[in-house]
Amino acid sequence: MSVAFESVSEAAAFLRDRGPAPRVWIILGTGLGALADKIAGAVTVPYGDIPHFPRSTAPGHAGDLLLGELAGVPVAVMQGRFHVYEGYSFSDIVLPVYVAKALGAERLFVTSAVGGMNPDLEKGDIVCIDDHINLTGDSPLTGPNDERLGPRFPDMSEPYDRALIETAMVEARKLGFSVPRAVLAAVPGPQLETRAEYRWLRQIGADVVGMSTIPEAIAAVHAGLLASAFSVVTDVCDPDALQPVNVEEIIAVANESAPRLESLLLALLSGLGDAS
Repeated sequence: MSVAFESVSEAAAFLRDRGPAPRVWIILGTGLGALADKIAGAVTVPYGDIPHFPRSTAPGHAGDLLLGELAGVPVAVMQGRFHVYEGYSFSDIVLPVYVAKALGAERLFVTSAVGGMNPDLEKGDIVCIDDHINLTGDSPLTGPNDERLGPRFPDMSEPYDRALIETAMVEARKLGFSVPRAVLAAVPGPQLETRAEYRWLRQIGADVVGMSTIPEAIAAVHAGLLASAFSVVTDVCDPDALQPVNVEEIIAVANESAPRLESLLLALLSGLGDAS
């Protein structure tokens, strides 16, 4: 079922007077919530207080929305997101994207933890999502379309902002690391993949695999937001030498890589502030 315009309007109305109108909306994934500590003048709003917002139940997701400024840019930062495996519908998962648009945001930044299947990727690497393969079994746009939210058939030839990808690669080199482009495959989860599944995902062109990001990116395109996504490779998924992994290890790797990703996001935000 598609997102209700009335739900978007009520959530946006609740948030409108609680902080500066965000220019950039940021969704932080597993183990990547520390960026919120750098927000100037942060106002914390628990998800439970926002009309129609789901509650985040995934490990490493605090479940708060913070309004303030990063690198001089007004932002809204979600400490945690929502997933199909938590029992939420796609309309629940992408509701915040439409709220972002209703509040005047121009861009969506999404971060996540992913498994790396491309042999050139190592644990702890940061990748910039360039394209995706939606294997979640559904779309957040299924159901009646409300033209107030976006067009019936949004074009997906550029789901992630190419100009910002190029900028991110340059900024990362200045910071002393690289952010290669990657194709993301999204699956429902919560189980991790089998050896055969990793092998097939690689064969169809995916570099990394995760359980999020794509629904939000689709909604961003539908709403008219420029989307950018950055992921930390938290485990290496070589089907010929696959090692068991657990959530604690995934969170630990994400935490270790978080400072580099945070520095990149701050550099990108600073550039957006300079361009305004």
